[in-house]
This record gives sequence, C-alpha cells and structure tokens, in this order.
Amino acid sequence: MSRRTSRPRRPAPVVEASPRITPASPCPCGLPGTYGDCCGRLHASAAAAPTCEALMRSRYSAFVVRDAAYLLRTWHPGTRPPSVDFDPALRWVRLEILETTEGSAFHTTGTVTFRAHYTDDGRPDSLHEQSRFVRHDGAWVYASAVFVD
Repeated sequence: MSRRTSRPRRPAPVVEASPRITPASPCPCGLPGTYGDCCGRLHASAAAAPTCEALMRSRYSAFVVRDAAYLLRTWHPGTRPPSVDFDPALRWVRLEILETTEGSAFHTTGTVTFRAHYTDDGRPDSLHEQSRFVRHDGAWVYASAVFVD
C-alpha cells in the first residue's frame, strides 16, 4: 500500500506506534478477532501471511500501528523504498477489500483491490488502489500498485 497526496511533503518526524492499539484491541484490518491474534502475529513474525489478501490486511494494519519494519520486510526488494515515513496528521480508520484475484497458497501472484479510509488533519478521505503481490523466497510480498481513482 502506498499513499499519494496533493499537498507538499513535510519532513516526517519519528513517530511511535499508535498507543491505542494493544494486543487485545480489535484488529484494524477489519476481520473479527484481536490485533494480537490476527495481524499482530504477522507483525511479530510469529506467522506468515498465507494469502495476498492476508498480507494486504496486515500491511494496512502496519500503517495503522506505524510498523515501518514490517512494511519494509514485506515489500519486494526490487521496489522497496529505503524507509517508510508516517505523516503524523494522517490516521487510517477503515479498510474495505473490494476484490481479490489469485493470491492463494496455489498461486505465485495475486492482486487485491481495496479502499483504505483515513483522515488527514481531521478531514476524511480514502485511497482506492489495486496492489500486486508476488511470492519472493516463498513468502508473499507487496510488489506494486495502481491507483484506481
């Protein structure tokens, strides 16, 4: 998942993980269950995403909790940026999975089309994107994206 913006980029300060998400919190990805039992396990490297949709959900949750290490670890090395900067004015609030193609245990590629809702300085907006995932060294990784809107 990437983010586009029309306003000038400001320097990104060091931002700590969101204090309101705990292992007992509902998982930000939208699936039933707690963060600790869902995406938190993937963030902690206790499990790997079995599908590209699971990876997409866990990457969204990583943006919510501001886990740059997980985002970089699950980004294809050919397209991975040197770092991930988090905008302190931006808050991710909800993820909608709109379509998934391939991306199961039997595939080597897959796509997930989604809409991620956020607020930017309190103003609601959303990001509509189709992300492409590939298997790299046996694990699903984010490769690239196309903005739908």
